[in-house]
Amino acid sequence: MKTPDNERRQIGAGRQPAGSSAFGRMERVPPLLLMVYLALAGIGVLFTVLVMMYVFTRLQDGGAPSGRPFPRYFSLSTIVLLVSSYVLGQAQRLYRADDLANLVRCLVATLVLASIFCGLQLAGWHELTQQGVLFQDAPSGTYIYFISGVHIAHIVGGMLYLLVLLLRARHAARDGVRTLVFIRNPYHRRQLQAVTVYWHFVDVIWLVLFAVFLFMY
Repeated sequence: MKTPDNERRQIGAGRQPAGSSAFGRMERVPPLLLMVYLALAGIGVLFTVLVMMYVFTRLQDGGAPSGRPFPRYFSLSTIVLLVSSYVLGQAQRLYRADDLANLVRCLVATLVLASIFCGLQLAGWHELTQQGVLFQDAPSGTYIYFISGVHIAHIVGGMLYLLVLLLRARHAARDGVRTLVFIRNPYHRRQLQAVTVYWHFVDVIWLVLFAVFLFMY
């Protein structure tokens, strides 16, 4: 005969521990990171749709190679962006090491590399115009300008966030007490983590775009 205690144990036997469900795991994600992940999901969908439209347009045009050389500045900008991703990847290590001075230099270097990337992208546009590929020419050319322009806009958005974080870190680095407060503040750590995740994601998107452009050009 089952006792009330046995019945309670059997009723609760199939229950999962609190927080083990997908919603429970989402609740444990800091709000800032959750917002970034949701934004990245939207960005991923946006670029997926744009790339599919570009490929479809190129296939409608016959899909044959244009015969023009691929803009070399796009290739150079890819290398610069990869270097910036590596440099920013060191930021969290410097933060954990309480090395705020080098963290500031790391953020400055990332901003400089990102600015060079944007400049090289514009130089790539100039190469396209010299080859006769204009924004209002063939639809496939329009997509190259538009998609790369949208990507530049996302890079600039990340740069603005980096600039804000840089100014805060530089202000804190001027005083020992402010440095200690900055390093021990978990919100700053999450900010740095969020912008690093965002930056790596946007870099991966450009690698995909670069491969598609290179293959379909």
